Amino acid sequence: MLLIKNGVINTITNGIIKGDILIENGKIKEIGSNITSQEDIKIIDVEGKFVFPGFIDAHTHLGLWEDGMGFEGADGNEETDPITPHLNPIDGINPMDNTFTEAVQGGITSVCTTPGSANVMGGECIAIKTYGKRIDKMVLKNPVASKIAFGENPKSCYGRDEKMPQTRMAIAALLREHLKKAEEYLEEIELYEEHEDHDKPEYDMKMECMIPILKGEIPFKVHAHRADDIFTAIRIAKEFDIKLTLDHCTEGHLIADELAEEGYPVVVGPSLSERSKIELRNLTFDTAGILAKEGLQVSLTTDHPVIPVQYLPICSGIAVKHGMEKEKALEAITINPAKTLGVDDRVGSLEVGKDADIVVWDGCPLEIQSNVLMTIIDGKIVYRR
Repeated sequence: MLLIKNGVINTITNGIIKGDILIENGKIKEIGSNITSQEDIKIIDVEGKFVFPGFIDAHTHLGLWEDGMGFEGADGNEETDPITPHLNPIDGINPMDNTFTEAVQGGITSVCTTPGSANVMGGECIAIKTYGKRIDKMVLKNPVASKIAFGENPKSCYGRDEKMPQTRMAIAALLREHLKKAEEYLEEIELYEEHEDHDKPEYDMKMECMIPILKGEIPFKVHAHRADDIFTAIRIAKEFDIKLTLDHCTEGHLIADELAEEGYPVVVGPSLSERSKIELRNLTFDTAGILAKEGLQVSLTTDHPVIPVQYLPICSGIAVKHGMEKEKALEAITINPAKTLGVDDRVGSLEVGKDADIVVWDGCPLEIQSNVLMTIIDGKIVYRR
């Protein structure tokens, strides 16, 4: 057992209290004032320090593009087929990469790692903790979504080789085609289960990975920067009655009223980066605050390694500078990404019963001079400054 005492605890969901957190078997057992200790308990006094839930990045490529490497450590894009929904990052993530250590040192305790955006359908997305040696033991939820991409990335990847897709029309057509095939595959499976005399369809791994999407169990995680690409994603989602999260959402501030009407969760960023391609020409840190004021569930992303993941709190702080409310900026790196990824029953806030993913800071984490003093993941102290 572990007892954190006398902290200024920001629970995110239930306000700020001055008090203690009791941890047992990797979970938060109690939060309150003057929690009594037992003889076999380890006590850590954090008098005057600031205690937060571990931060969460809802869209990274952590472990798929290894630090300081070229092709040897690049395992995020299978650029041989624009439709690869059956790929899963668990088979490509290297948790020994030193960026995991930097994540822990920066107070980032969970991330979603996704395939890249070269393909129209890039594969499944996985939510993981940032500490461990074996990826199988770091999994929060797998899969949490299925990655799809619109715009310049799939166009540039395949168009240069005179292959489909070369246009936005082709991206949408490929996606519709495979969704329709998946619907027919699922219908055949259901007929087989209902009628003994109906033949079972031949196993198709790509189609199998589409079933949770069609059943509404996981969303499409949409790579889309431009407003028209965002609307194309929404159009297709409505056609097939599927869930979405809108990731990057670079021009979201230009269509904030429309997005508020639709209500899909948005994952904004990376905003601390250059306008490296045409579809980023309207990039601004204003976007997150504007969308939050419209009532949308906003998360922030570094898109690691575009921005190193440990700088997620800095991105949140800059969003505040550009008009986002401080409380909304904190929610955007805690409870909102947890909800977006479907793991808010375990992480994203400090509540009894949740995983003991806790970070102690010497100041407000949104201020650049603040430091992480201690990171706890699953009740284990994994970093001390």
